[in-house]
Amino acid sequence: MTTDLSDDLFLVHPDGTADGPAAATLSFTRSPTVLLTFAGNRFTRAAARHYRSEFGIGAMDWRMLVMLTREPDSSVSHAARTIGIDKAAVSRSLRRLETLGLAAARDGDERRRHWTLTEAGRRMHGRILDSALERQRRLLDGFTPEEVDALTTYLRRILDNIETLGATDP
Repeated sequence: MTTDLSDDLFLVHPDGTADGPAAATLSFTRSPTVLLTFAGNRFTRAAARHYRSEFGIGAMDWRMLVMLTREPDSSVSHAARTIGIDKAAVSRSLRRLETLGLAAARDGDERRRHWTLTEAGRRMHGRILDSALERQRRLLDGFTPEEVDALTTYLRRILDNIETLGATDP
């Protein structure tokens, strides 16, 4: 289903002022793609600082702890597809977690290894989960349960549309 949305909903135009745009371009305040990117970047940067200072791991490592809790025995390829991160970043994170004693691989071939959390990894996940839930509550402060449900519905729809967009890209 294609929506008939005017491009003007998302653009700012030159207005002749010194601080105005030089040409028509995306609005920083009305373009959902810009806002989603800005929000994701800022959230990830803040999360990385928090998890590094509190738990000694990065945001990507936390994602992998969640991934391996949800789907133990995941391969790098599967994890990369599921969370939408490139395989190299997933591999680096898994190697860090392995070095920290939080994850372990089975099967020998690097490309076919399946990863699980160690007991220490499961404990670390439990410790961080409380903090992650508190950060999520603070992020969604002022939202009603219905608004959170609507937001997650919209985000899932965007994710579905990204898959369709990717299928049509050259």
